[in-house]
Amino acid sequence: MKDSLKVGIRYTHAFEVTGSKTVPALYPESEEFLAMPDVFATGYLVGFLEWACIKAINPHLDGPQEQTLGTHINVSHEAATPIGSTVTADVELIKIEGRKLTFKIEAHDGSDLISQGTHERFVILREKFDSKVQVKRERRLP
Repeated sequence: MKDSLKVGIRYTHAFEVTGSKTVPALYPESEEFLAMPDVFATGYLVGFLEWACIKAINPHLDGPQEQTLGTHINVSHEAATPIGSTVTADVELIKIEGRKLTFKIEAHDGSDLISQGTHERFVILREKFDSKVQVKRERRLP
């Protein structure tokens, strides 16, 4: 982690909702999801919020060997967002505890506040992480 990684880093990220990011598209194998309205899916909202946090801190990491992974998310999904709307996430790094980073997040769709809450990410060393995953993979092999 670079010395520039400090509490108070802010980032704004925008994205236009397309048909591929709606509730029916989340699990097209599921009849239940396919029957739902064509609005921005909570699952994609969570990914979008993670994306904003990643973009906020990547310049402050020693990448590509240092990366972050999401470890906790506590957000609301307060309003439906139709296809064609632009969602905007405002994120702020509010706490650093060793390798754990905590963000305050809000998202808007031009009409409504659609989400607010917190998100935690953990700084990993990619090679070390991949090695642990490989060990786990090998344990599962017959």
